Amino acid sequence: MNLYSNCINHDLLPLSYDFIIPHNQNFQYMTNSTMVTEFLLLGSPDGWNMRVLYFMVFLLTYLSTLLGNLLIVTVTTADQNLHTPMYFFLRNLSTLDLCYISTTVPSACVNSITGNRAISVAGCAMQIFLVIFCACVEMLFLTIMAWDRYVAICQPLQYSIIMNPHFCVSMTLASLLSGLVYAGVHTGNTFRLSFCQSNEVHQFFCDLPSLLSLSCSDTTSNMILVLVSVVFVGGGCFIFIVTSYIHIFSTVLRFPNRAPSKAFSTCTPHILMVSIFLSSGAGVYLQQPLTHSRLCFSLPVTPWFLPSSPFLNPII
Repeated sequence: MNLYSNCINHDLLPLSYDFIIPHNQNFQYMTNSTMVTEFLLLGSPDGWNMRVLYFMVFLLTYLSTLLGNLLIVTVTTADQNLHTPMYFFLRNLSTLDLCYISTTVPSACVNSITGNRAISVAGCAMQIFLVIFCACVEMLFLTIMAWDRYVAICQPLQYSIIMNPHFCVSMTLASLLSGLVYAGVHTGNTFRLSFCQSNEVHQFFCDLPSLLSLSCSDTTSNMILVLVSVVFVGGGCFIFIVTSYIHIFSTVLRFPNRAPSKAFSTCTPHILMVSIFLSSGAGVYLQQPLTHSRLCFSLPVTPWFLPSSPFLNPII
């Protein structure tokens, strides 16, 4: 009997103890790895007055942007004198801005007034896809518009030959297709990750950096893909635009009399649009490294970066 007791106490129990520890660890891991079924967006500050204020500002910004861009689309379509490559791409840019702001601001209006910050995983994926798609295509449109200004000023005699309708339509379709591929790759690569633990997105819309910070998977490959794509696509477009304007300014300075001021007045709106678009994007994504407390502190400023480009483009 003593031998049997010793066998239980000294042999079986240690084995059982070793078996229980991994089982508890696995159970704890499974508990902590509960898959996220929805995300919580950054809401408006507490208090009914602040909710109403945020709702009114979002709504007025959205309606003003709709009115301005719809006016550009209507005028450039109805007036036969504006059926030129420059206004063709401006019309496309305004149409894109309508889609761009409609992906985020209406939902932000609803969230701010109702206090419901939840968004489904599918809705978040769709929002990320549309935001990336619109941002990529807008950058490509701005690059093509820089090329249009370069040809118009530096090669005016060949403008109608180079910027022919077939070229304009082809570049537009190529930009849209590139945006679909670009957004599809980043969205698919993001939502193949596992999301567990926290589901609070520190932004008023779903964006790529915020979701990558919430993933419990290894996001190294995602970060590398984002970095490489931003450098090649964004950096390439930026270098092309800067190079185009270097040639434009060097050509304009050789013009006699009032020609330089006329050329500068033609190029200035495009330069402003590029600057606003890049600064608004930087304003959104440079917020991500901030701590949670600073994110709360910067809340009154953060939501206005994304709508700024579609809102100001019609005014410019």
